[in-house]
Amino acid sequence: MTVVLTDPELARHAERVAADGYTVLEDVIDAQHLDELASEVARLTAALNVVPAENIFEGTRTTRIYNLLARGKVFERVAEHPAVLPLVERVLDRGCLVSSLSSIAIAPGEAAQPLHADDQIIPLPRPHVPIVCNTMWAITDFTEENGATRIVPGSHTAPAPPAPFGDQPTIPAVMRRGSVLVYNGSLWHGGGANRSTETRLGIAMNYCAGWIRQQENQQLGIPLEIARGFSPRLRKLAGFGLYKRLLGHIDKCSPEDLLDGTGPRPIVGKLG
Repeated sequence: MTVVLTDPELARHAERVAADGYTVLEDVIDAQHLDELASEVARLTAALNVVPAENIFEGTRTTRIYNLLARGKVFERVAEHPAVLPLVERVLDRGCLVSSLSSIAIAPGEAAQPLHADDQIIPLPRPHVPIVCNTMWAITDFTEENGATRIVPGSHTAPAPPAPFGDQPTIPAVMRRGSVLVYNGSLWHGGGANRSTETRLGIAMNYCAGWIRQQENQQLGIPLEIARGFSPRLRKLAGFGLYKRLLGHIDKCSPEDLLDGTGPRPIVGKLG
């Protein structure tokens, strides 16, 4: 069953993100979709021969698969989920973009990831308006033992990013399979240490404001023949559209024209 949040529920969650920097949408992903995602991640891991990185930030016992919008129809439903995207749009606005979409599988024995903020490379004074809103989908249960994301509530209002190996106290974002952590990109956080015997699997569905450069280059990373099959909303989320009918144009036209081959359709209004 598809879960859709009411306006009052969305408002409460948006208030939590504004006040605490994060919120958890409990049990919003249906079991069939979770099974399909887990199965496809397993298939891709084998097909692409994915192995852990050799750095402590990505994790030496963590496997990550990037550019998932280009790798299967099952991931398209992640980007525009009806219970998650409306909240992201409240944190940013409806002109938000897919910044990156990846899987993160933390295996037993992994150490805690260094604390960081996902927008910390953006050279803006802090705190600032939300420019990144990220989500972590719990494809398995997230527990303190298996590496649930560690967060520092309220840290999105800090004047600087965290010291990666500081002694800042954190809390684990414990959540059941099928729940989604939604947080401001300025929030201090990091993957937890996996002290269990099971792999913790999550999907990192990340968004940015329409005027910020995407973390993954969606327009080059996604083959045009795949993007042509996207829904109209997903096309815009991936960047095949305009922000406020201006940013991202090609000779005053939307890049969507390149997908459809419909010829030039000048945007309404004048540029400059």
